[in-house]
Amino acid sequence: MIALEPAPVARFGADCERLLGAPLGERRLALAVSGGPDSMAMLALAAAAFPGRVTAATVDHALRAASADEAAMVAAHCATLGVPHATLAIAEPRPATGNLHAWARARRYALLLRWAAQAGCAALLTAHHADDQAETFLMRAARGSGVAGLAGIRARQPGGPPIIRPLLGWRRAELRAIAAAAAVPFVDDPSNRDPVFERARVRATLAAIDWLDPLRLAAAAAHAAEAEDALAALTEIFWTQRAVETPGAVALTVAGLPREIRRRLAARALRAIDPATATDNIESLLESLESGKRATQGRVLAAPAREIWRFGPAPPRRSHQSA
Repeated sequence: MIALEPAPVARFGADCERLLGAPLGERRLALAVSGGPDSMAMLALAAAAFPGRVTAATVDHALRAASADEAAMVAAHCATLGVPHATLAIAEPRPATGNLHAWARARRYALLLRWAAQAGCAALLTAHHADDQAETFLMRAARGSGVAGLAGIRARQPGGPPIIRPLLGWRRAELRAIAAAAAVPFVDDPSNRDPVFERARVRATLAAIDWLDPLRLAAAAAHAAEAEDALAALTEIFWTQRAVETPGAVALTVAGLPREIRRRLAARALRAIDPATATDNIESLLESLESGKRATQGRVLAAPAREIWRFGPAPPRRSHQSA
């Protein structure tokens, strides 16, 4: 591997420690490395910025014939860098139906977070960058997402350990150039160009329209993330002031509150009664409550009385048997 230029290494190190909230010190970082140019560039930058304090893992989804070879390529390059490496395999069989990518993503993160926690790492790093963020922003805007959705890929997700994404201010081309200049091996996933996938179609659109600047779109996502954090903080304040929780019930005083805050408080009340209740779309419930009608969401009944909304378990449905 050819030595990297000092400027990108220093920039990467500063971005990591900004997201960590403190200098790394003697702690270690866990890297999710797929073998693509983005994650291999991240591996090179991390090894240079924090020598002896990084470890890497590759998840072999077994969704493509080449996946095992790609994991072996990452392991071999980690050996040349002196970076410990683990290959993690998904043990569960792939689903016959449903969103295969969503299934793989959920299991990938579960494996990586468990591995990073067991290794005692300060954070798990992924190689999401500004172009990924721009694509996510456009995809969610096209679906009519609200502020939470438009916030896109978060630079830091709390947890044990947290997930941090220090490359969200970097362009895809920058990372590919770093990998190429340092003679880092990498592979290109063919699904990234397959128009059957929404992200590949959005990526092609962004490449074809020069006035759509991925960095500006990523900045818009960052502004949405700040707005989302502010709304979440306000919701917490209003929950403390307006919600009365008793065993099996929640009463919310919603007088004078904006609709978005009502929506968030209602979603929290639903989860307080039944954590399994889906709250991604509660528009019909809100419309019923605001028009003075009772409504159910999952196994929760919501009933309005003036400016107080009451939530509790929905009564069991009656079974109708034919005579």
